[in-house]
Amino acid sequence: MREALFIKKNAEKWNEYQHSVPDNPDETADRFITLIDDLSYAKTFYPKSKVTRWINGIAANIYQSIYQNKKEKYSRIFQFWKYELPLLFKKHHKVFLLTTITFIAFVAIGVFSSMHNEDFVRGVLGDEYVNMTEENIAKGDPFGVYKDENPFTMFVRIGFNNIRVAFLSFIGGFTLGYVTLRIMWSNGLMLGTFQYMFFSKGLGIKSVLVIWIHGTLEISAIVIACTAGFILANGILFPGTFSRMVSFKKGAKDAAKVLICLVPIFILAAFFESYVTHLMSQTYDKDASAGLPIWASITILATSFAFIVWYFILYPIRLHKKGYQIQPNGIIHRLNVADE
Repeated sequence: MREALFIKKNAEKWNEYQHSVPDNPDETADRFITLIDDLSYAKTFYPKSKVTRWINGIAANIYQSIYQNKKEKYSRIFQFWKYELPLLFKKHHKVFLLTTITFIAFVAIGVFSSMHNEDFVRGVLGDEYVNMTEENIAKGDPFGVYKDENPFTMFVRIGFNNIRVAFLSFIGGFTLGYVTLRIMWSNGLMLGTFQYMFFSKGLGIKSVLVIWIHGTLEISAIVIACTAGFILANGILFPGTFSRMVSFKKGAKDAAKVLICLVPIFILAAFFESYVTHLMSQTYDKDASAGLPIWASITILATSFAFIVWYFILYPIRLHKKGYQIQPNGIIHRLNVADE
């Protein structure tokens, strides 16, 4: 049988098997047996054809759905972090890229505006904070703000606030991304202004070594949280071939999963800010007897940055290239698993 005829006779059946999940386990078993027969025929006569890979993927999906209930209860959590979340993020890499570029642009606006208007810094950060920072710099303790509060109290307060901001960024998607964009604007502007203030006083490198111990994870997580908000907005605005309601539900589900992954990141960032940044700030306090070595700061900063780049950018691309996919029923499968 010619390949074109083989596809024409079975394509409708394969599409149904791929996009619908039967309630009857006997029907699932019948589908699997039918697909195995089709796969055997395809591998015999069209071994290098795309249709063979397609049938193989559908069969692998059904196979996993049959045996998924036999997995240990913790395997679902393992699968979520190892496969589902990275593949989900790969699906929305373009949204993440656009969000990152927009945030960097807002930071640049903050820096540029601060350079050309001295009052802009106080307008964004507030007179009280700027005056306090200038007093600390004059006393030889430029980062004293990180030592003014009990570390545990600071940890709880910062962790809660970061999670709150992430949740608001997600909810902002319901406003078609307007609120999410406003949160990005305020945080980007504040970051640019904040960093310029220290660089203008000759403390730029020191501020990076102190503040970005926690800032690397914290700022990255805020950008990712805004990405979740835009994923939700994108599901509402651009349904594609789906109905708007179906598209909205898919976008909301994806965005919520992205948001969930940020909770441990924000908690770790809050821990760094409350305890580690606290120690590093003493390194540049002329009256302090001890502090954190500079190499430790660089190690934490570099490790945090490498983790964000690897887990949210490189690893998802690697999984995608290896053929891992998320099926409509949520099952993860790898193309050509039957060939391995």
